Amino acid sequence: MSWFSFNAGDFAVAFLSVLLEGIPFLLLGSVISGLVDAFVSPEKLAQVLPKNRTAAVFVSGLLGLAFPMCECGSVVVIRRFLRKGLPVGCAVTYMLGAPIVSPIVALSTFAAFRGQNPAEMTMLRLGLGLVIAICVGLLFDRLPVRSILQSGVASPEAPPAPRQARSGLSVGTTPGALDSPLPLSVSTKFLRAVYSAATDFLDVAVFFVIGAGITAVLGTAVDRSLLEPLAATPLLAIFAMMSAAVALALCSTTDAFIAATSFPGFPMTAKLAFLVFGPMFDLKLYWLYGLLFKRKVVVLLGLGLFAGIGLICWRLQTLGF
Repeated sequence: MSWFSFNAGDFAVAFLSVLLEGIPFLLLGSVISGLVDAFVSPEKLAQVLPKNRTAAVFVSGLLGLAFPMCECGSVVVIRRFLRKGLPVGCAVTYMLGAPIVSPIVALSTFAAFRGQNPAEMTMLRLGLGLVIAICVGLLFDRLPVRSILQSGVASPEAPPAPRQARSGLSVGTTPGALDSPLPLSVSTKFLRAVYSAATDFLDVAVFFVIGAGITAVLGTAVDRSLLEPLAATPLLAIFAMMSAAVALALCSTTDAFIAATSFPGFPMTAKLAFLVFGPMFDLKLYWLYGLLFKRKVVVLLGLGLFAGIGLICWRLQTLGF
């Protein structure tokens, strides 16, 4: 019996089912991302953050609930925020947390895992994503800014304050390379939001279509017995799913549909690792993060997230989740 048997009709049905189920969430996420890009300035974001730096990092992890942002668009927005002087710890926490701790992601995850404990998976995904984002943000907040950021990313007029002087959030007003020096009209901001949403949608849709195609092939053409050795060992299944998340490079608004349908034999903790690690680090994000951080920092961030999320999910597996 061949391990690969392709049928065009079965492939088309599986491909379109995943595509049509996930595209509405991708479109909604792109629209909200564009509105955030156009209407939420670093100054407005800083106004809702506490003056205490540690508390500000914790609150930054929850900002995705009010200002949801796809991971693809978050890097450009975060670069703008950093140039305006937003603290690095807050920026990193929002960058990692917003693609997961989001109402759009909660809805799509719940919808994708219907019949597979959707409430539990949704709460675990958002909760673990929040915890990881805050921990990484607190770590970055204690590192020297110039040792982690690319030159020109940090605010030119607001260098990092000494440790003993860090009592509040200082957001500069000097426009960065991506900001207009003049106030924009509401109509101009709407046009900017439409352009940003369309750009995000087209960029991310490419990865989602590729992911849907791979999902359809795995579901209809590949012999499932080949995946059984991976699925049978919890720790191996977890690391395999995270590796798949890196390769597929999906959007957080649609990746739950891939996880729920492509790997039916894998434990829920492996799918959880896929859904938490993927929005924080994948192939496209490796290159995008290079716009913000020095390359060695990007590599260490990826390795740290891979090991940390994998071990946490493995521990959850041993506890019976």
